[in-house]
Amino acid sequence: MNSSLAPQNPAADAATLPPSEPPAGPATATPAPAAHGNAGRQPSRLPGRLARLPELAGPGFLPLGLFARLPLAMLTVGTLTLVTSVSNSYAIGGMAAGAVGIGSALGAPVLGGLADRAGQRMVLLVAAVVNALAVAGLLAAAYLTPGFGSVADAAAVLVAAFLAGASCPQVGPMARVRWMALTTRNLSGGRNSVAANRADLDTALSYEGTADEITFVLGPALVGALASLVAPWLPLAIAALLTITLVPAFAVHPTQLAVVPAPRGQAAAVGGPSGKAARRAGWLIVAVPVLAMVCMGTFFGSAQNALNAYAAEFATAEIAGLLYAVMGLSSAVAALSVAFWPQRFGLAARWIVAAAAMAAFSLLTVLPAGIWPMVLVLLLLGIPVGPVMVTVFSIGGVVAPAGRMATVMTALASGIVAGTALGAYLAGLLAETRGPAAAFAVSMAASAALLLLGGIAALVLRRSRHSTH
Repeated sequence: MNSSLAPQNPAADAATLPPSEPPAGPATATPAPAAHGNAGRQPSRLPGRLARLPELAGPGFLPLGLFARLPLAMLTVGTLTLVTSVSNSYAIGGMAAGAVGIGSALGAPVLGGLADRAGQRMVLLVAAVVNALAVAGLLAAAYLTPGFGSVADAAAVLVAAFLAGASCPQVGPMARVRWMALTTRNLSGGRNSVAANRADLDTALSYEGTADEITFVLGPALVGALASLVAPWLPLAIAALLTITLVPAFAVHPTQLAVVPAPRGQAAAVGGPSGKAARRAGWLIVAVPVLAMVCMGTFFGSAQNALNAYAAEFATAEIAGLLYAVMGLSSAVAALSVAFWPQRFGLAARWIVAAAAMAAFSLLTVLPAGIWPMVLVLLLLGIPVGPVMVTVFSIGGVVAPAGRMATVMTALASGIVAGTALGAYLAGLLAETRGPAAAFAVSMAASAALLLLGGIAALVLRRSRHSTH
């Protein structure tokens, strides 16, 4: 493999080099702001390695990054709830939610690419304003449209939903980019420094995986509670309020100074046909973790719809969200545990082992014949899910071309969104015609595909390392 296909960013060096190998060169990220130093700071109350995160980013960054991504978790379900309630049509409500998902899947990489070139601050500030206006437009269209008798009647609602999804600020991916920059400041410090940076990055990405799981369980729960207790418009109104207040605060947080925008023309710096071929091959490698996230989203979407059908058979469909939250709980805890895994347990091995467990445990979903047995299966199934997500995001940072970290991180997030829509659609068809067991077959297939892609990722990383020596 051409050496240009090897990791070309500081986060890649930190994430792939074992403790016994020094880095190939110094980091390119700027030093973190002085405000993030340790002087005068009270000791963190977080346990073990987690205590390093406030030291790296500042104590306010963790809660800010957590709650600033909550609107994204509320948007799809909030749109579905609002439009279904106003139109009295599940079909139109589903189309509106699908428009949000399509918009997010298409818009997120665009926002990431702009952030790579112009910096996160400006992109997030503009996205926050545009998204708040788009959500306001969605609310206005839903209540001012005379009727929803057809798709044509709902055109304004669908357009507003698409714009809301496309403009939604990608706080989670942007936070991961900042952690990758913050944890690669001292790569020239030798073996011990590399080991410490690798541990810090593992901890940060583990926390981010847990934060995603928490928000994507909390978000729909908030939507359900607010819509049922107050009004269906309230969840989206609160989401817009959170976006216009928390996202700008995240945008201007001093951690954004650690991420250096790619110089203009950097993509064209390698001239000639061979340089173009190398760049194309580099993006083909990026496709491996992106496809993995599509599979992960397919797993999520199919599991949600299969659980809807399963819950309807044994209780009521309304408890499907609670069943799904059980899996999210164990997944979040397991994602956080990755911070404490041995560093010598490499990324490729983590992916393969966790995906193998995920594929094996997914087979158990066809066995339970009651709600409580399914709860136990879902608790077990969630254990490998979080580590797979954390590992795939880490490998995405490894293979990201130079100066395109935000593009890759947002592409990974888009893969989850697109896969969720695909999985929900396929599982819905099977659940309606053949029952929940057939719907669970989609999540089994998605888990098996993740295992296959893990093997491909192991080959890619091995060849990338060899090409640098």
